[in-house]
Amino acid sequence: MSQEGVVRRLVARLSGQRILEQIAVVEEKVGAFGRAQRETLAAQGRQIETLQAGISTRASAEAVRSLEHRVEAIQQLVRDQDRTVSEALERAHVLDDQGMDDRRFTRRIEELLRHDRPVIVGPWTGEVGFELIYWVPFVRWVVQTYGIPAERLWVVSRGGTKAWYGDLAAHYVDAFEFCSPDAFRAATEEAKKQRRVGAFDVELARRVTAAYSLGRPDLLHPGMMYRLFMPYWKDLASSARVEARAVYTRLAPGDDPVVSTLPAEYIAARFYFSECFPDTPANRAFVASTIDSISRHAPVVLLNTSFAVDEHRDVQASGGRVSTIAAHMSPERNLAVQTTVISRARAFVGTYGGYSYLAPFCGVPSLAFYSERSFKVHHLHVAQQIFAKLGGASLVPLDVATAPLMRLLSREAITAP
Repeated sequence: MSQEGVVRRLVARLSGQRILEQIAVVEEKVGAFGRAQRETLAAQGRQIETLQAGISTRASAEAVRSLEHRVEAIQQLVRDQDRTVSEALERAHVLDDQGMDDRRFTRRIEELLRHDRPVIVGPWTGEVGFELIYWVPFVRWVVQTYGIPAERLWVVSRGGTKAWYGDLAAHYVDAFEFCSPDAFRAATEEAKKQRRVGAFDVELARRVTAAYSLGRPDLLHPGMMYRLFMPYWKDLASSARVEARAVYTRLAPGDDPVVSTLPAEYIAARFYFSECFPDTPANRAFVASTIDSISRHAPVVLLNTSFAVDEHRDVQASGGRVSTIAAHMSPERNLAVQTTVISRARAFVGTYGGYSYLAPFCGVPSLAFYSERSFKVHHLHVAQQIFAKLGGASLVPLDVATAPLMRLLSREAITAP
């Protein structure tokens, strides 16, 4: 609750001029305490700058190292005091929850900007959709807002998503360089949302650090994004909170050898079972009839993989003009291949979820189906706002109950030039 909220509650419960005067005194004392602490921190910061300026001109090599250690100790003391002040104010409820999360994020970024060590971005081990509509745009906003050089950044994701980050980072490392799909799935199945730095995150960061000799890298972790965006997901803030901390662009996937195997024109498709599209006889029949109907008018390229990196299972389909790219994919580049194939398609058809978001980011229209409306509309709302601003392609979610109508319109809606 905000400071104003606390005051209003006190006023509502108590009455009388004496009480109002006491509240004003408390507010003034809290403000004075905060100002005094900030002035102390600023003075210590100036001392640090003076010490650093004298290192190279007045000291031997041994003295330099000793002085550097002293500087680091003072810097840590400053950070500790700054954190103590903020946490004290937070415990006193002077700052509201959103203000606390904003302040924590600012402190973390300030620490990151105090030196030029490598920064591990991630590791991202979560869902495709969240990476596309939240994480990558958030990282882009952080980099642009705070001017972090691309040379410092080491993006760690999975499936070959380097093209999704564009030129944000000079380095990309894939999680599947260090673990198998089975090990990845086992390590991530309990925590799809990376609200905190988990054991698997720590292990991946450790392996990347050792493999690429990064020394003591910093971490720009997804948990920072989750804390900032959570008020929107919990209906405590509008989508403006997300929009203010995200920068969206179209994806520009590069060429891939798989392109030579594709038809000149085709529809990309991927149906998989999920919470909103469960494994039922009706849904299996829907997929079979939909792929069959589309393939009568245009070639269909299935994006199904021959391995599983999460709990989703692909729905199999076949037909005379239905082909698959499964043989061209490996765990460490499956998303790279699928992005390239989607980007060259006339349209995407499949299960509502991350892949249905990927298509419009590539400028390709997306038709996504569900049979259970179990998904949060927050994510769909943000995605549709993004695609409206980017232009060129849209996402249309449909209940499978509309299948009879879609069969009537499939030729015009999907294959018309």
